Amino acid sequence: MWWVDLKAALGQRINVEGIVSSMAVLVKEQHLALPHVAVRDIRYIDWAELHKRGFKGVVFDKDNTITVPYTLTLWGPLGLSIEQCKSVFGNDLAVFSNSAGLYEYDHDGSKARALEKAIGIKVIRHRVKKPAGTAEEIEKHFGCKSSELIMVGDRPFTDVVYGNRNGFLTY
Repeated sequence: MWWVDLKAALGQRINVEGIVSSMAVLVKEQHLALPHVAVRDIRYIDWAELHKRGFKGVVFDKDNTITVPYTLTLWGPLGLSIEQCKSVFGNDLAVFSNSAGLYEYDHDGSKARALEKAIGIKVIRHRVKKPAGTAEEIEKHFGCKSSELIMVGDRPFTDVVYGNRNGFLTY
């Protein structure tokens, strides 16, 4: 068990797949690392306007986006923005993280459950680290195409590349 925990701790800090993908993006597809909209943090996002424009849900990265890295609680100053987002999108919110919810590092789902309890947002379990993979788990969760969803994250070469490759509006 200690090996799994050590691997998880190191693997969350060093994303080899992400490094390889980043190099490919830098060489061939730089545009994928540019979000559609850049904001300082989620407090600067107008949730009502996005909903009015037809978006059906919001997918958040976890670390540095809604939590302090490696914690399972919402970063305090974001509370009002999360509540505004919930009031606009209801239960059509989810967390898609390379830590909580990724089977490789959260094999028993305990981190996902703790985060869900702490912030009241469903964590989507998945097998492949961002930026690799498709939006299949997310589309299944929301019941709509990824082009009708918003991906909010902090890392251009993981969250933004993943979102852009899969058709999300990226922040």
